[in-house]
Amino acid sequence: MCGIVGYVGPRSAVDLLIPGLARLEYRGYDSAGVAFQDGDGIAVVKQAGRIADLERSLGKVEVRASNTGIGHTRWATHGVPNTINAHPHRDCTGTVIVVHNGIIENWLALKSELEGRGHEFASDTDTEVVAHLIEEMADLPLAEAVREVMRQAEGALALGVMRSTDPLLLVGGRRGSPLVVGIGDGENFLGSDIPAFLEHTRKMAVIEDDRVVAITPDSVEITDLAGNVVETTERFIEWDLEAAEKGGYATFMEKEIYEQPKAISDTLRGRINQSGMVSLEELGHLDERLREIDKVFVVACGTSFHAAMMAKYAIERWTRLPVEIDIASEFRYRDPVLDRRSLVIGISQSGETLDTLAAVRYARAQRSLLLAVSNVVDSALAREADAVLYTRAGPEIGVAATKTFTTQLVALQLIGLHLARVRGSIDEGSIMNLIKGVRQLPELVQQTLDRAGEIDAIAAKFADTRDVFFLGRSGDFPVAMEGALKLKEIAYTRAEGYAAGEMKHGPIALIDENVLVVGVATDSRVRAKTLSNLQEMKARGAMIVVLAEEGTEAEMAGVADHILTVPASPDLIGTVTAVVPLQLLAYQIATVKGLDVDKPRNLAKTVTVE
Repeated sequence: MCGIVGYVGPRSAVDLLIPGLARLEYRGYDSAGVAFQDGDGIAVVKQAGRIADLERSLGKVEVRASNTGIGHTRWATHGVPNTINAHPHRDCTGTVIVVHNGIIENWLALKSELEGRGHEFASDTDTEVVAHLIEEMADLPLAEAVREVMRQAEGALALGVMRSTDPLLLVGGRRGSPLVVGIGDGENFLGSDIPAFLEHTRKMAVIEDDRVVAITPDSVEITDLAGNVVETTERFIEWDLEAAEKGGYATFMEKEIYEQPKAISDTLRGRINQSGMVSLEELGHLDERLREIDKVFVVACGTSFHAAMMAKYAIERWTRLPVEIDIASEFRYRDPVLDRRSLVIGISQSGETLDTLAAVRYARAQRSLLLAVSNVVDSALAREADAVLYTRAGPEIGVAATKTFTTQLVALQLIGLHLARVRGSIDEGSIMNLIKGVRQLPELVQQTLDRAGEIDAIAAKFADTRDVFFLGRSGDFPVAMEGALKLKEIAYTRAEGYAAGEMKHGPIALIDENVLVVGVATDSRVRAKTLSNLQEMKARGAMIVVLAEEGTEAEMAGVADHILTVPASPDLIGTVTAVVPLQLLAYQIATVKGLDVDKPRNLAKTVTVE
């Protein structure tokens, strides 16, 4: 999740940009850079690594006092994390400077057209096309040029643009990615988030989608894409800096739970074509080998292993290929039988999980085809793989995975549907129906979040419960497993996830009136059996909370003491929506207990030891 900070006014721009970027560090980044007016031109200094590295690079150049500048922290999506791909980016002449958050879906087509007209590109990013497009519009006012770019560019973008011929002007544009203006006295700011300028002003304006803003020291003008002026509504920021970094949420984990609709949208962006079919450019060059695959292995750890469980159900159901799932730390020790017709999918949020890396390296030695699902561009896992599908969830500050898990589920569903299309295992009409369900996920997750208040009373009632079982069948089973893990991780409650039918083979001996059972019953294919298993728990005194689809409440009435509902969606696709109430339940129980959910004891975000 990249960061933008811009300034125009009487003070030295660089002196404001660096502290502004530092206040956006919580968003995560792999490189940083600044651009500032330098005489009749614009100087650009950028550096892979941390902001401290950028400051050292600035110390090696002459930085003149400049009243206009823009800075950026990059979280890589296109092109590896290095200095060349760091923002800001220039056009061929060096007169246009651009920073960008988001993903331009049609960047390759735009780049090809620009190269055909003689433009030369220095980076591997999607962002650079914007600079070259604006270069061709040197005769237009800068705000109009940005409007034209936004009319041509598809996807999500928050833009910050400088041009050497407009020395006291910054122009921003927004679609999908956040952009705000800080309004000062004889100076104004541009930022991707409030902390970028909160030290200097508490007055701000939010830039809405498909709007362009032109900022000078004394004016802020917002227009729509037709050039019509839009009224600016000033807001006063009452948060302190820490609260601002969390977007007004109490914790980073809460913020990240509520970011899931956008994160899922970003995962899907550009991966479903206009015909409604899945289109994975990342995997397209491997289609011939994918047709030859006769077995699939999915390896992962922790939360990512629960995503692997869902992948097994989806890939087997949609492709009829046999799928084995393995905890990565155990994979190579059981001497699995692989060859060049085996597909191995490694899943890791960070792409640096040592156990997962060891597993895929073992598979590489057996000549297997390797796919990676990761949130971090150019991670070690990505470099090991033949292809990688990035989840694009953005940085996740909270240790317990939330948005990175749901985006893994979505990415794996896309892989399953891609395999089904390539192998012809199900007809295109069925695939399109499933994709329709996938495309609805951001909206359905938002609807689920909108009713989060229903969970508060349940969390308060059961916060002191010592033993909790999460039960599910089929696609609900990995959801139950993840629900149990979240409760263990952040609320320190003894929680176990089980296949509902397995309880009577031993664990039911633990059930009494002091136990809470959370039943996940959203999968219509097995709902009746799950309810039957829950009835066995109720008969032994357990309190029952059932998570079910809307419209099935009557079926739950004889079993459930409490019912949580999610919007209906196709089986397996609905695992994404179903896990959200369980994240919220764990979060609320931990909050009632007064625990630090962002930093649970004994846990690390990335496990790089065996």
